[in-house]
Amino acid sequence: MKKVLLGVAIGAMFCLAAPVSRAQDAANGEKTFKAKCVGCHGTNGEGKPAMKSPSIKGKSADEITKAFATSPKHASVKSLTPADVKDVAAYLATLK
Repeated sequence: MKKVLLGVAIGAMFCLAAPVSRAQDAANGEKTFKAKCVGCHGTNGEGKPAMKSPSIKGKSADEITKAFATSPKHASVKSLTPADVKDVAAYLATLK
C-alpha cells in the first residue's frame, strides 16, 4: 500500500511540476527575447514595418529555427541553443 501511495505522490509531483517548468522556459525566453529580438521585432513581437521586420508573436520553435537558418539578418542570434529557441517560442506563445 505504501508503494502505491508513493507512486501516486511521485506521479502527482511530475504533473504539477510540468506547468512550473513551462513557466521557467517562458521566463528564460523573455530574457533572451528582450536581449536579442526586441530591437527588430518590437517589445511585444509585433514587428516593425519600417525595418521590414515581421510579427513573430506565436511563432513555434521550428519556425524560429528556420528563420535563423534562412535569413542572413539573424547572424547575431545563430549562436542561440535549441533550448534557447524553445524558450523564446514559449515566451512568444504568451504574447497577446
